[in-house]
Amino acid sequence: MTRTIKLSPSLMTMDLDQFKEQITFLNDKVNSYHIDIMDGHFVPNITLSPWFIEQVRKISDVPLSAHMMVTDAPFWVRQLIDVRCDEICFPSEVANGVAFSMIDDIHAAGLKAGAVLNPETSIDTILPYIDLLDKVTVMTIDPGFAGQRFLEVTLDKIVELRRLREERGYGYEIEMDGSTNLNHWKLISDANPDIYVIGRSGLFGLTDSIEDSWDQMVREYEQCTGFAFDNGKYSTAR
Repeated sequence: MTRTIKLSPSLMTMDLDQFKEQITFLNDKVNSYHIDIMDGHFVPNITLSPWFIEQVRKISDVPLSAHMMVTDAPFWVRQLIDVRCDEICFPSEVANGVAFSMIDDIHAAGLKAGAVLNPETSIDTILPYIDLLDKVTVMTIDPGFAGQRFLEVTLDKIVELRRLREERGYGYEIEMDGSTNLNHWKLISDANPDIYVIGRSGLFGLTDSIEDSWDQMVREYEQCTGFAFDNGKYSTAR
């Protein structure tokens, strides 16, 4: 049995003093880069920006996925369209009344649209437009800061999203975001998302070397899940 997975390192958690070194190493190993856009209002943190996306573009052709944690989602959607961010994911909690227009604008620009579900947010919130989405991101920790408590109950949404997709023929990918590490690889793998967002506890903070950290992440993944890793593109059962 072969299980295809995709990896999306969270660049908010990387070592910025090793920015070019780490991106260059990861470019041929990962499927996308996860870029958190926080405005200090939706969550009490401020991170990354469309300008950051332009800097990554200078050294990488890997698709870039923006995860917005902002109150004025349409404003940021316009900024991210301008810098040609490949995937633009808005917080479902502030999308009422603007979700369809944001999705239409993103698709009209030839880009992919996604919605994010925070831990307390039901899948019902996005059902009116779920058939239009290219991706649904399930937060497995509270949004805003890395290193928060893993919320196992959120994995039920991943299972339900997969069921809905299979039953109704939807085209979205399912992404999980939060505390992807040694302690939770098995739980996450059992829920079976398509895309794993990996951050400081699962990759960047394991050692001082991105090469050694990658090797350690692979060992931990294999140890916990029983799957063998092949260059970050897919895993095969032992």
